[in-house]
Amino acid sequence: MPNREQVRIMTIKKIFGNQGVAPVAGAKGAQKATPQKASAPQKKDQVNFSSILQEVSRTKSTSSVADVQRAEKLASLKEQIASGAYQPDLHKVAASLLKFIAEEG
Repeated sequence: MPNREQVRIMTIKKIFGNQGVAPVAGAKGAQKATPQKASAPQKKDQVNFSSILQEVSRTKSTSSVADVQRAEKLASLKEQIASGAYQPDLHKVAASLLKFIAEEG
């Protein structure tokens, strides 16, 4: 009666034919490949984020200024609406409505 290893080999031969199959890493008797030393020193990867970070920083400062200005304008409009002093430009409102209606139709 064949042992376990012989059954495994016969199964492999049945699946792959009589081709030679290399041992699987981690299996008994398998040898690990030894790394070869390079003759030239290897270069290390480098990434330079300075220009990207500068752009992000510039964008953040610009957007924070715009956010502050928008918040101030919104607070002013809310005060005007609450006091009844808000008077929108009716021509701009009408032009905006007509433009919206034209796009929809």
